[in-house]
Amino acid sequence: MELEFDVKITPGVLYDYLMYHTFSKMSGIVGTVSGVFMIMLFISKHYPIYLIAGVVIIAYLPVTLLLKAHQQAQMTPAFKKPLHYKMTDEGICVSQDGSTEEQSWDSCYKAVSTNNSIILYTSRVTASIFPKKDLGEKKGALIEMISTHMPPAKVKIRA
Repeated sequence: MELEFDVKITPGVLYDYLMYHTFSKMSGIVGTVSGVFMIMLFISKHYPIYLIAGVVIIAYLPVTLLLKAHQQAQMTPAFKKPLHYKMTDEGICVSQDGSTEEQSWDSCYKAVSTNNSIILYTSRVTASIFPKKDLGEKKGALIEMISTHMPPAKVKIRA
């Protein structure tokens, strides 16, 4: 089985990835819970400082991730043009402007999905991002390809 497609990494696609990556970890969850706790303190004690602190804590990560996504999209040359992916039984090949990188399926860490993307982690912090809007009709084939070549415990994709 072989599957080929192109994806364009935009600030919106990066933001979706960064939000998932941050809020699926303990630090993102703790930050949000802390902000909610501060707002609950405001409701019970009526000290405006608690409200201000809660709103700042809750809003800080999403705002900084949005700024980071825009900065990364502008500063990373690879994101200026579409990336071409070729998925085969042996692994994943990504190419752009004559440069090619290959990754075996065995070295893939996990696969997840968000509302907007399918994310294939190649390590704990690096990933290939496949925006669903770029995949079109090939989304189902990509999910099948990933599910076929990775252990079920590593695949958490909602169609």
